[in-house]
Amino acid sequence: MKDVLIIALGGGIGSVMRYFGAQFISKNYPSHIPMGTLLINITGCLLIGLLIGLSDRQQWLNNEWKLLLITGFCGGYTTFSTFAAENINLIQNQHIGYAILYTVLSVALGLLAVWAGLSLGKVFLSN
Repeated sequence: MKDVLIIALGGGIGSVMRYFGAQFISKNYPSHIPMGTLLINITGCLLIGLLIGLSDRQQWLNNEWKLLLITGFCGGYTTFSTFAAENINLIQNQHIGYAILYTVLSVALGLLAVWAGLSLGKVFLSN
């Protein structure tokens, strides 16, 4: 239960940071593409890479700090960082085909799922 609370704390902080960060970026740097989300995803990827690198190479983080910062904060800040880190892990372990498959399936099925959800929402609203 302690681990769940640590993850929840980090996730809550990460989610709030994502919200305020994306709002700030979108307001101050308007663009045709969602720059707030893009920059949050990229900074989240940089952060998760840094934290995993420090943890793996220097034993800098104990399990509680990993749960708080990597699983919780980075997971709340952006799940894209986890997706990217998992792909790097697959590539580093010589599973290039699985990395490509994971990427294609994640993007294609994610887009399809959003479309399906939107379509279902319209059906429920029309009844």
